[in-house]
Amino acid sequence: MSQSAGDGILAGVGLGVTALTVVAIAAPVRDGITTPTVIAALAFALVAFGVFAGRRYGRLERRLALVGAGASLAVVLLSGYALTQGITGATTVPGLDSSISAVLFGFLAAGLSTALAVGDYRAVTPRQLLGQVGLTGRLTVVALVAWVLASFVALSFLQGFTGLVGEPDITQENAVSQLGFALATAGVAVGYVFARGDDRSFFDITWPSRRALGWIIGGLLFLFAANVAISALFSATNVEVAQHTSTQEAAANPELVLVMIPASILIVGPLEELLYRNVVQKSLYDVFSPLSAIAVSSVIFAVVHAPAAATRGIEATLPFLGFIFALSMILGFCYWKTENLVVPAAIHGCYNAIVYVEVLL
Repeated sequence: MSQSAGDGILAGVGLGVTALTVVAIAAPVRDGITTPTVIAALAFALVAFGVFAGRRYGRLERRLALVGAGASLAVVLLSGYALTQGITGATTVPGLDSSISAVLFGFLAAGLSTALAVGDYRAVTPRQLLGQVGLTGRLTVVALVAWVLASFVALSFLQGFTGLVGEPDITQENAVSQLGFALATAGVAVGYVFARGDDRSFFDITWPSRRALGWIIGGLLFLFAANVAISALFSATNVEVAQHTSTQEAAANPELVLVMIPASILIVGPLEELLYRNVVQKSLYDVFSPLSAIAVSSVIFAVVHAPAAATRGIEATLPFLGFIFALSMILGFCYWKTENLVVPAAIHGCYNAIVYVEVLL
């Protein structure tokens, strides 16, 4: 069976990554942790390793790379579940005084091998892969800069407010912070678009048609259905999910809801969608298929939201990020199908607003 040099390189990288995955997932087994979840994860890791080996040495057809992708994805899900149950596979690194989570390392490596297997199936060349990695890295930096800048601008505004008016109460503090978030996020999004040489036509903002309104209503209903289904799954599997810090603040201070509801509809929903859908996802169309771009932008969206729940530990933070990823996938799909930013912005804003209303009930 013939195979191009490009195939060999991509499959070779995947082979190395899956080898690391096998070693990482095998670590807790070596230490006596033989729960069915970990054993199953190890078995799927070995399957993925075998597929990449077959692809690397020209023994398997390209279409079988999907088997490797499925096996790697199974490792992601199983190792992720193990982490939520407190199975970390803590392993001491030679030469260091601290230990690392072998299961977490395997989880991350399996995520990478999933992407590599999909790339192998789609005949992505090493050159294309480098372009995908480079653009994904740049857009991740853009998203992180927006997050950091939003915190900095909000803090600066709060200091200015204190100097001019006096110490703000919690409602005023939240309102000023929302204004800082709006300016920073919009500034980074618009600045990036113009810096890359595009103009106003890059922004997909049009008055919603009847079709778009249908997508808004349907997307919102589907978002809540997904919320219910995921929550039921987590409850049935004894998975604890961290809450977003803003939801916790609203529960502790119900008066904040009066600010958070309009802010969700007018600021958070529209501007997060501007950045993550119209800028990040649309930019990724340059090097990814639409569905892959949705998935990659959703990973970036979830990563940037990690600090909102990181205080709860990996057991509760990981399911939170999985939940955020799933909701982002729905928003990204709606944006792709309508090519109108108003659709995911309205869905996102209304969804958040309804969540805050539920805090009062």
